[in-house]
Amino acid sequence: MPARRKLLAAAVTAVACLTAQALTATAATAADEVVSRGVTIPAFYHPPATLPAANGTLVRSEPLPLALSLPSLHGPLPGTATRLMYKSTDSNGGPVAVTGAYIEPAARWKGGGPRPLVALAPGTLGQGDQCAASMGLEHPLSFNGETVSVGYEDLSIYRLLAKGVAVVVTDYAGLGATDRLHTYVDRVDEAHAVLDAVRAARSLSGTSVTADSPVGLFGYSQGGGATAAAAELQSSYAPDVTLAGTYAGAPPADLTDVTKAIDGSELAGALGWSLNGFLQSDPELKPIAEAHLNAAGKAALTDLSTMCVGDALFGYGYAKSTKWTTDGRSISDIIAATPELKTFLDGQRIGRLKPSGPVRLATGVSDNLVPHGQSRDLAVDWCHKGADVTYKPVVLPGVGSALLNHFAPLLTDQGNAIDWLTDRLAGEPTTSNCRTLPLQP
Repeated sequence: MPARRKLLAAAVTAVACLTAQALTATAATAADEVVSRGVTIPAFYHPPATLPAANGTLVRSEPLPLALSLPSLHGPLPGTATRLMYKSTDSNGGPVAVTGAYIEPAARWKGGGPRPLVALAPGTLGQGDQCAASMGLEHPLSFNGETVSVGYEDLSIYRLLAKGVAVVVTDYAGLGATDRLHTYVDRVDEAHAVLDAVRAARSLSGTSVTADSPVGLFGYSQGGGATAAAAELQSSYAPDVTLAGTYAGAPPADLTDVTKAIDGSELAGALGWSLNGFLQSDPELKPIAEAHLNAAGKAALTDLSTMCVGDALFGYGYAKSTKWTTDGRSISDIIAATPELKTFLDGQRIGRLKPSGPVRLATGVSDNLVPHGQSRDLAVDWCHKGADVTYKPVVLPGVGSALLNHFAPLLTDQGNAIDWLTDRLAGEPTTSNCRTLPLQP
């Protein structure tokens, strides 16, 4: 079997969890050890007291064993992984340690020129440190009776590696690194973490990535919002990171719309992650939360702060925020009536800046979890700013599950999205379809 087919088969096997590994809690061995829902977070993920000054500077690195690794004449397939911690800057201008992983592919890059690098921004994984994407590379499925974590991003990572593309994966601020709470869907924190992951990967020794390596961004759902925001902030935050192309799938560009959509859905737990993240980013909002959340709401936010997606689906699927508030109003209604909350969410809006480089924006027309309409509006906003946008509506029949309506386009369009991005990395031109976008779904 050709090496490429072996690699893809291995990826599918990982995602199908045929090589699932169970995590079990171990006894504390260090004074600063952190345990999240029975999972001991390795010491690597505990940030030092002082961080370097420059963004993207490596704090530490170590070999990362991949759950699936096949031997070959040119090294292990899909490649050799390194766990990373690097310095970034959060939305308040403060230093933050971010973890992630770099994977050097065994496959040869056939696009000409130096091997390219893609920064992959994961979709929603949860808010507990044990949910981090870098841990998912080592443990595709983690289950210990208290938490369920699935590394579903491994498939897209392996598909990129099969094309000879080096991949750096960010865990985002506070996911993995144990010093703070993950600021879920904070556009600035996520954008900075993505761009600084590129800088960190470039500084690793012993890799085939060079300063001339083309750079691309890849993300879906939460990851799509992160790459969209990164493309917008690249010119001001990371002018040294030139973008050959960005894929933003189903980006949550308007959190006001997304908040309404997820309330009462299978992924209602994400509402708690959002609120936790907002309070981490802006502590001045805490008195408002204290005034409006009842005991059940406060308990839910605490509980969700250590949960992964699997836990939230089982524990808070279809939960309604009206059960979390003191007066029975929904979180969306409270936001609409509270100027401070409206202002905060307005500041999270993606689409007010022109993205750097060509962007492929895809969204399922039946997506009612991260609503199709607000994602399409992002494409329109970018087109009005003169951006190079390839807008792709993914037409699939709607089903009764909002979660399936959201995730089906991820798998249906993933191969096309990777092909589009690798074409950009190979230097092939693209043509914006902004002129015909209003005629499309």
